[in-house]
Amino acid sequence: MKIPLLDLQAQFAGISDELEAAVLEVLRGTRYIGGAKVEALEEQLADYAGSRHALGVSSGTDALLISLMALEVGVDDLVLTTPYSFFATAGVVARLGARPVFVDIDPRSYNIDSHALVDWLEAHPDEVARVKAILPVHLYGQCADLDPILEAADRHGIPVVEDAAQAIGARYPSGAGERRAGSMGATGCFSFFPSKNLGGIGDGGIVVTDDDALCQKLASLRDHGASPKYFHALVGGNFRLDAIQAAVLLAKLPHLERWNAERRANAAYYDEGFAALEVVTPSITWKRDCHVYNQYVIRVPGRRDEFRAFLAEREIGHEVYYPVPLHLQECFAKLGYSKGDLPNSEAAAEQTVALPIYPELGREMQAEVIAAVRDFYA
Repeated sequence: MKIPLLDLQAQFAGISDELEAAVLEVLRGTRYIGGAKVEALEEQLADYAGSRHALGVSSGTDALLISLMALEVGVDDLVLTTPYSFFATAGVVARLGARPVFVDIDPRSYNIDSHALVDWLEAHPDEVARVKAILPVHLYGQCADLDPILEAADRHGIPVVEDAAQAIGARYPSGAGERRAGSMGATGCFSFFPSKNLGGIGDGGIVVTDDDALCQKLASLRDHGASPKYFHALVGGNFRLDAIQAAVLLAKLPHLERWNAERRANAAYYDEGFAALEVVTPSITWKRDCHVYNQYVIRVPGRRDEFRAFLAEREIGHEVYYPVPLHLQECFAKLGYSKGDLPNSEAAAEQTVALPIYPELGREMQAEVIAAVRDFYA
């Protein structure tokens, strides 16, 4: 049985009438940029995330970029972030002329080690004034430990930008009460790339915030810094969300909680099936109901290439996220990092493999994945 890593056809088949009607409504209305669909999505996602405001943007990458622009991150500033993430997390920092400073990850959750980040701030008092933002990532659908980060950030007057691209719907049991991913920092950034738990039919993203003034600035920056039209107090960009993407996302949003629950159920089934094997299954830092499993990532120490070849022979989809940590990417060589500097991130890059976890994955397919992994270890 051929089992893909992700099957968007299966998702489409279940809601095709809704999606086609949503797209057709936009086509007939001929309002393709902005408008009622974008505004409705912004209102519903602000409410879903637990934030006062939401602004649709052109991609998850641009959500991060516009957030840093609004916080006036620029040349020679520092941004503390993780080396184990999709490239956009650090790429947006470099695009603004700032320098990403990488803090190693927790080896179980793969999220930034919050205590190591706090230690960095305490160990570098002369550089803290240059830190213009802290950019934690809620990787694979589980929230990073934000309380220590937020406390340290507040103490030093540093804004926190949450990269929640993989974690829409995830929850964090903060000391102030349970919060949704993206709702705790100065901004929260989401991606609607098709593979995300809430995916569009192209690129798209959204920024959420509780700060009224920051929201106004973000709204201006996403439209070339114009406020009002043709009057430019700022230099922004074209970061607008297309109405057709908003319409599709509005049609999908009512299904998101069910899809997340099905991902959790699939993860639990895997956990049980792999319990007696040598593989290291994803950790549950808080509780399973807080996790949305954008990816189900296991560790296969020392045998990953052999394991991947075995899965490929069985026609089981899989992927490596991410084979080269950001501090060792060629484009960041001038930052001066060397192999061995951030060992937890490097080990994750060398040992991890993502298995199929999408909601439509049937038990028969999951059982075949589990059987293949058992056969490999047998």
